[in-house]
Amino acid sequence: MSAPCQQPAAPPAASVPPLPPAPATRRPAVDWRIRFAALSLIWGFSFLLIKVGTQGFAPFQVTLGRLLAGTAVLAVAMAVRRERLPRSARTWGHITVAAFFLNALPFSLFSYAELTIPSTLAGICNATSPLWGMALSVVALSEDRPTRRRVAGLGIGFLGVLTVLGAWQGFSGLDLPGTAMALLASFSYAVGWIYVRRTLAGTGSSTLTLTGSQLFIGTLQLAVVTPMFTSAPDSFPLLPTLSVLALGALGTGLAVLLQYGLVQEVGPTTGQMVTYFIPVIATAAGVALLGEQLSWNTPVGAVIVLAGAALTQSRPSAGARPRTRPRTEAGHAKRLSRT
Repeated sequence: MSAPCQQPAAPPAASVPPLPPAPATRRPAVDWRIRFAALSLIWGFSFLLIKVGTQGFAPFQVTLGRLLAGTAVLAVAMAVRRERLPRSARTWGHITVAAFFLNALPFSLFSYAELTIPSTLAGICNATSPLWGMALSVVALSEDRPTRRRVAGLGIGFLGVLTVLGAWQGFSGLDLPGTAMALLASFSYAVGWIYVRRTLAGTGSSTLTLTGSQLFIGTLQLAVVTPMFTSAPDSFPLLPTLSVLALGALGTGLAVLLQYGLVQEVGPTTGQMVTYFIPVIATAAGVALLGEQLSWNTPVGAVIVLAGAALTQSRPSAGARPRTRPRTEAGHAKRLSRT
C-alpha cells in the first residue's frame, strides 16, 4: 500500500519514501478529487485482489507477481521522466531494509493471512498501521512526542481492534494465526515508515526513484525466497492471474504515481486521508463481490479504529505553539512535519 513527506499509514499496495520539495509543475488535467477517489478504490480493492490471487497461486507467488508488475510500471515512469537511480551504496542498503519492511514482508503476510481470514478483516487490520506507528514513534522518534489527544487516539484505536475481533466472545470463530499475520503486516508498515523517515529523508533522490528502487529490491528478495517454499505453478488460471497483475500494475504501480502527484499538489495532510477510505472500500468489496459475512462488530470496530487512527495523526494548531520557541527550533519542527 505506496507510500508516501511521512505518511501516517502505509497503504497496502505500496510504500513511498518521504517526498523532497516538489518542483513547480503545470496543473494536471484530471482534478485531484477524481484521482483521490481512484486511489481510494485501487487500494481498497487490493485486499479483494489478494484473496482472488491466492485462489490460484501460493502466497509468495502472489507477492512476487505483484512486485514484478509494480516494478515494471515504475520502471517505465522513471524512464519517461529520466530519473536516475541512487548511486550511494549506503542509500541502497537503507532501501534494502525498507523494501523488506514495507513490501516483501507485509505483502507476503497479507497474502498468507487471506488464506484463512476474509479480505474485509485484512483491510481493517491494515488500518491499524497509524496506531502501531504512534506507539513506535514514542520510542524511536525523539521529535514526535505524544500529546494527550494522540495517546487517547491510541487507546481508542486498539479498543476498536478488540471490537472488530470480538474480544468479549473470547475471539470465538476468529482465525487467530491469520489475524495475527494481518496485524503483523500492519505493524511492519509502521516499522518501515519510521526506518525510512530516519534514514532516507534528505538523500537527494526523488520519491519516484526511491520507490522504484525499493520495489525492485523487494522483487529480488521475493525472487530468492519464493523458489525455496513453492514450486513453479502448473497453470495460470485466468481470474487469479488477472488479479495478481492488477494488484501489481494498479495497486503497487499506478497507485504510487497517483499518490505521488496528489501529495505534490494538495499536500501530505490531504493525501494521507486516503488511508481512512481503504477499509471502507475493502469491506464493501468483500461483502458485495466475494459474499463475505459481516457481523455488526466489524463495521462498528472499524469506525472506532479509524477514529483512533485519526486522533493519533493530529498535530497542535499553529496558534497552540509556544511563542517563546526559538525560530530555529520552530523551523526544524516545520520541516519535520513535511517528512
